[in-house]
Amino acid sequence: MEIFIMLSRLTDEGRKTVKMRPERIKEVNIEIEKMGAKVLEQYAVLGEYDFVNILEAPDNETISRVSIELGARGTIQLITLAAISIDELAETLLTSSSIY
Repeated sequence: MEIFIMLSRLTDEGRKTVKMRPERIKEVNIEIEKMGAKVLEQYAVLGEYDFVNILEAPDNETISRVSIELGARGTIQLITLAAISIDELAETLLTSSSIY
């Protein structure tokens, strides 16, 4: 499974929904699982974004579908980033530098 970071910003409609039904946040997590991804960590944050989510999904296509499905609802704006662990990065760098 691959790791993705999803930065989300609520729209006016999304803020109304979360205020009236805060449990909706966890309901969306269940919907994400039905789309083939899983929320590993989720944080409400202050600043430019409202939430930072760490997800796992089998591939870019799955996370793209999740991002488009959620964004199409009009309650949230998303930026989705592919992520690799520092250990994986170090291993890749060590392996690629031994080629040269």
